[in-house]
This record gives sequence, C-alpha cells and structure tokens, in this order.
Amino acid sequence: MTRILGIDPGFGRVGWGLIEQTKNNEWQALTYGCITTNPKETFVERLKNLHDEIVHLIKKYNPDRLAVEEIFYFKNAKTVIEVAQARGVIILTGVEAGMPVDEFTPLQVKQAMTGYGRAEKGQMQKMVATILKLKTPIKSDDAADALAVALCAGQSLWARVDKRL
Repeated sequence: MTRILGIDPGFGRVGWGLIEQTKNNEWQALTYGCITTNPKETFVERLKNLHDEIVHLIKKYNPDRLAVEEIFYFKNAKTVIEVAQARGVIILTGVEAGMPVDEFTPLQVKQAMTGYGRAEKGQMQKMVATILKLKTPIKSDDAADALAVALCAGQSLWARVDKRL
C-alpha cells in the first residue's frame, strides 16, 4: 500500500497531510497538521527547524513518496524567495530520505480535486473531505491543501499505471 506525505510549503506555516492507499484502491487520511516556525528566530534557524520537523514526520510515518506544491505568484518578492528556500529544504529532506518527490502546481491540484483549475478554497476543502470520507472538517487551510497535494500525487500514480497497461 502506498503512503504519500503531501506538503503545502511555506516558512511560517507548512501544511502536511499523510494519506494511504486502501485495499479498495481508495485513499484514506492517516493524519495531518501544520508545522509552525517561530518568527522570533532567524530565518536560517526556522529553515533548520522545518527540516527537523519534516525528518521527524518521515521517520514517524514512513511515507513512500513526498508530494510538494509548487510556488505560484506572490505579490511580495521577499515572501516568494523565503517560501522558495523553504520549499528547497523540504524537497531536499525528502530526497535525502530516499523518497521520490512529486511536484504539482496549484492549478494541477485544483484540477485533480474539483475538475476546475480555478476552484475556490472552500470547494477544495469540501472535495478533499469527501474523497477522504472525513467526518469532521479540516480546520487548517494549510493541512487541507497538503492533503489535496497528496491526493493529486495519488491520482497521478494511477494515471501512470493506467498508461502502462
């Protein structure tokens, strides 16, 4: 059974979600959450803490793959640079752990979840909850986005298998 750790990158808040393929070839959410770094620390310390938290998640849950959302346009250039650096740390952490890393644009994730690349956040969260059969809503936008990224990776795996048949 495949286990995918999805990440919604950031540096102040990083959403994460772990899904696993069931015997019925469906996906179930195992756990999810949000990593928050301390704004009183230096940026480098925050990146180190982010790395350490991702390493902890990988060791604790033993995922087979890492799925990370790509960066889209930000109005603030400083923010996009910081998120890009955090994203690099996240990807490197997965590579160091020996996992394949899948990357998806927000448009690809929305398309995979709703069939519409410009879907609103609320629509996305409802679809993620529906697909994963969650009984309670996901309170964190970051965690919901991370689960959506993981699901997109799962659908991408199925598409690759289908093409080989």
